[in-house]
Amino acid sequence: MGQNDIIISFDKKEIKAKEELEGVIKINYPGRFDSVMINSQIENTSEIFSFIKLNDKKINYAYSRMPILRHDINDPNEIKFTLITEHVPKVISNVKFRASIIQEHKEVANDVAFLRIVP
Repeated sequence: MGQNDIIISFDKKEIKAKEELEGVIKINYPGRFDSVMINSQIENTSEIFSFIKLNDKKINYAYSRMPILRHDINDPNEIKFTLITEHVPKVISNVKFRASIIQEHKEVANDVAFLRIVP
């Protein structure tokens, strides 16, 4: 598992509620894989991000975990997505995103990104 086999990044490091967040996953993994999994977690709350766009296609996926099968990835090296949340923090909420490459039910590579939601 190489250090840069998968990289998750965002266009902003800080957002407000109901503000769209653009993300990109770059895949540099040389081996076979079945899917890519994106997990999001807003600390100290049960609220979530909703996926509203995947590779320029509008979707409505209101779950914290988004599986993307390999045959659904148009560009073999890149996944673009857009998220939004209704969460309004009292002060600041930290958010953790994790992108994982899955092969035969095992994680073979991952990357983590952090950002903040501000009032």
